[in-house]
Amino acid sequence: MISYEPLRILMVKRKLQKMDIVNMLGISPATARKLWTDEYVSLKVIDQLCEVLDCEIQDVVMHVKKRNEQ
Repeated sequence: MISYEPLRILMVKRKLQKMDIVNMLGISPATARKLWTDEYVSLKVIDQLCEVLDCEIQDVVMHVKKRNEQ
């Protein structure tokens, strides 16, 4: 599973609001919603985030292993 928790932590550290990210990237509300709910977005969006925020990909996204549900 993909999580954007690192992005949310970075936003708090830099005192950025959700709308700041939307405006900086020029992304749609639907794409922004995906970021806040840990849904898939394109690598282009991830690349834009890294470029605009001057950070590395691990500062934006992380992989979380799914637990086996039995």
